[in-house]
Amino acid sequence: MEGDVMDNGSIPATKVEITVSLVVLYTQGVESKQWREFGRTEVIDNTLNPDFVRKYILDYFFEEKQNLRFDVYDIDSKSPDLAKHDFLGQVYCTLGEIVGSPASRLEKPLGGIPGKKCGTIVLSAEELGNCRDYATMQFCANKLDKKDFFGKSDPFMVFYRSNEDGTFTICHKTEVVKNTLNPVWQPFSIPVRALCNGDYDRTIKVEVYDWDRDGSHDFIGEFTTSYKELCRGQSQLNVYEVSRDKDRNPSQSTSLHYMNPYQMNAYAMALKAVGEIIQDYDSDKMFPALGFGAKLPPDGRVSHEFPLNGNIENPYCNGMEGILEAYHQSLKTVQLYGPTNFAPVVNHVASYAAAVQDGSQYFVLLIITDGVISDMAQTKEAIVNAAKLPMSIIIVGVGQAEFDAMVELDGDDIRISSRGKLAERDIVQFVPFRDYMDRTGNHVLSMARLAKDVLAEIPDQLISYMKSRAIKPNPSSESGPV
Repeated sequence: MEGDVMDNGSIPATKVEITVSLVVLYTQGVESKQWREFGRTEVIDNTLNPDFVRKYILDYFFEEKQNLRFDVYDIDSKSPDLAKHDFLGQVYCTLGEIVGSPASRLEKPLGGIPGKKCGTIVLSAEELGNCRDYATMQFCANKLDKKDFFGKSDPFMVFYRSNEDGTFTICHKTEVVKNTLNPVWQPFSIPVRALCNGDYDRTIKVEVYDWDRDGSHDFIGEFTTSYKELCRGQSQLNVYEVSRDKDRNPSQSTSLHYMNPYQMNAYAMALKAVGEIIQDYDSDKMFPALGFGAKLPPDGRVSHEFPLNGNIENPYCNGMEGILEAYHQSLKTVQLYGPTNFAPVVNHVASYAAAVQDGSQYFVLLIITDGVISDMAQTKEAIVNAAKLPMSIIIVGVGQAEFDAMVELDGDDIRISSRGKLAERDIVQFVPFRDYMDRTGNHVLSMARLAKDVLAEIPDQLISYMKSRAIKPNPSSESGPV
């Protein structure tokens, strides 16, 4: 297996923006140790407490010491020559110092003029998440293991980056090259952050499969590398032995939960697509994730509200990545099992919401389901009770089943009731995921339309709760949004 990084003009970096109350920023060369002017702020007239608009945008490398020097001047004329202006002081620090300070805000005294107090400087950093660097690579292989009885293999590669807890997250799949044991895959570009999250030495795992039309792709073998190794370019150092791993997942290609390396399954796709939309409204991005309808180890008891991460004390997962990882891990440890009861998870979240009814928090429960429900009456009762609480429920239906029961729970046409008691407000929004997929079922046609339909009713549901409790918005605080 041969890998070549053809264009790594951009190395893994997080861009951060520096706001400084000064005029000139210098950066120090790693090899030469020489200070070079990086940029200047605008000049602000007649103030001893300037707050500059112009920012410095730097590449932040976690693993490097990046020395910075800030020089402050009193500008007396329009001359660009700094020697013609009064020097007011300077400060030395590293970019890591700023980023690592509480709230990434560093306050330091200015020095550089013996015996004189020169005031202080405030430096703050903010990550620019939409700035991404890309690496372009191309791979080829020789003498791959033959998997098809008739003809040769149809190989493709799957790339995974390793996480700090030893798990792996899929980050790229190549195209399939048909009928060959010596494939040459097309070059591809990938954000370096996706490949190794800025850590040159982090393990990158690559699996090679033989594509099959029915989705039950045969495992050919795997190898590991790192971004550092890939950056060595085309040479004998970048040739890898593709070896077989004995411990493979069982293939249940008929299941909606089938873990197909070539594409995300329906649950994972729905979770990612919808979760990435609604997670923006959660400040800490820590989400309790629960499963329902499975036998749990070690005793095989059936549960309808088990933590996907296996931790009863702390079911919280970090962002969408954490939820997807917990979901994939749970599939390896639990045995999916009927019946399918919704009421336990609805009541579980309702107990959280019942504890905070002052309007300071609002809970959204996202249920992803194939539409089968065994406890319709109990679920209706749970929803009617939850309608009095600060919570909403989004149900996303996956697969090709009829979703009549989910439409009924939605309550758009007929308000949901239980034991003759009508729900105080409509808190359920049902969306069939297949309506947003292309014919292959592999791609979301319109994320914008999906976002709109999933979130359509949430604002009114939130407002209806607040109004019913006469809760008014807090006046905006001086410190701005948290």
